[in-house]
Amino acid sequence: MMETNTEPRFRIFDVLQSEDYEQIVFCQDQASGLKAIIAIHDTTLGPALGGLRMWNYESEQEALTDVLRLAKGMTYKNAAAGLNLGGGKAVIIGNAKTDKSEALFRAFGRYVQSLSGRYITAEDVNTTVADMDFIHMETDYVTGVSPAFGSSGNPSPVTAYGVYRGMKAAAKWKFGTDSLAGKTVAVQGVGNVAYNLCRHLHEEGAHLIVTDINEEALKRAEADFGATVVKPDEIYGVECDIFAPCALGAVINDKTIPQLKAQIVAGAANNQLAEDRHGDVLDENGILYAPDFVINAGGVINVADELEGYNRERAMKKVELIYDNMMRVFEIAERDGVPTHVAADKMAEERIHMMSRSRSQFLKVEKSILGRR
Repeated sequence: MMETNTEPRFRIFDVLQSEDYEQIVFCQDQASGLKAIIAIHDTTLGPALGGLRMWNYESEQEALTDVLRLAKGMTYKNAAAGLNLGGGKAVIIGNAKTDKSEALFRAFGRYVQSLSGRYITAEDVNTTVADMDFIHMETDYVTGVSPAFGSSGNPSPVTAYGVYRGMKAAAKWKFGTDSLAGKTVAVQGVGNVAYNLCRHLHEEGAHLIVTDINEEALKRAEADFGATVVKPDEIYGVECDIFAPCALGAVINDKTIPQLKAQIVAGAANNQLAEDRHGDVLDENGILYAPDFVINAGGVINVADELEGYNRERAMKKVELIYDNMMRVFEIAERDGVPTHVAADKMAEERIHMMSRSRSQFLKVEKSILGRR
């Protein structure tokens, strides 16, 4: 008698249809050990751009779930940033410390090339410029390569500048002025992006309170910017005007929100809200939240400029517009009576819907003209 499998089945097309994903590509190369997944969520605005991360997932389903979530996030990030790009992402299943090789990344590059530009890859967690250079040997549909190949170089300063511009917009909305002089900003994490953010804030005359698990990073911030150093678990409750999460995600949660004394949450970290409902709680508490995928879009705006032949001045001008994008989020939130994290989604969705409708109308006209011939 055959055994009955009682475990729920993972219905992949049900998953795709639930969030209207366009395509999934499973990539395998036995010689190099490549096991990768490319997910393309939406290309209404243009080809899908999103990074490649390498992670030792516990299961293939976990990898698939992660890449789908990340791909959708890139659709919203690129749309909100005003880029003519859709959303996609890729993951390689493996140990970044032991499984990397030229052959592996070149094999992945061939899969990217086979998509003929529908997906453009980039650096992400556990992948580097050197890895992108290997991919570039097989395809031009890659950004973040070495400057010798026309790359924009280290994106951290550009990402930081975008966060700084978004923070000024939040200050304008909350305080009536975008000047940060005299404001106290509590910065959680002082890595590459956050250090450059601190530099902008210090130059404008803001007071800095910082924390990090890296003692050297703290000493540097203290020496260079006169920052006050606190322990990691103390940063949430310090007296400040702005709390800037610039390290881990999910730091805005049931435990931390009651501790916050800031009037604004605006930082560089991804996925700052542990759950969407925490954005609701911030709103109810009168704390203005600058949605992370809008304020930290400087990096993707910067690498997207590489697709036109990188021009630093042009890229920085685009990054400056994060200020305007953030103000638009706040306006939508006020218009519709919704929290800002909902307004940010609406802003992205409105742009995608508008372009989708415009394309549909164009195709109808084109079909009508061809029908008369």
